[in-house]
Amino acid sequence: MPKTRSRGRAAHVTSDDVRRIALALPDTVEKIAWSMPTFRVSGKMFVTVPDDETSIAVRCPKVERDELVLAEPAKFWVAAHEAGSAWVRVRLAELDEEELTDILADSWRQAAPPRLLEAHPELGVPDTE
Repeated sequence: MPKTRSRGRAAHVTSDDVRRIALALPDTVEKIAWSMPTFRVSGKMFVTVPDDETSIAVRCPKVERDELVLAEPAKFWVAAHEAGSAWVRVRLAELDEEELTDILADSWRQAAPPRLLEAHPELGVPDTE
């Protein structure tokens, strides 16, 4: 996950921003699942927009996830049903567009197959820790 940023009030982003940024990532498609928008790369989900569209769920290694939740509990949390998986929730009201873009790209990298990572080096490589 990207390093968190300390700042004053973040410029509020919306689920429309999530959709626009996610769909701009290579080979991303939107699919409704569990009655909510999900975004996938090569069939693997990397972001969901649950419930009232005030948060997102993204892929995040468990160790990093726990550090994020401890460091910024107003921004990050783990839903009870996701406690055993490598996902974290992020409150959109706590993000600006730059941080949202970083978070979505990081989650995309974790789901993307090697061929896409190689074809798009500008998007970086996933953390493997």
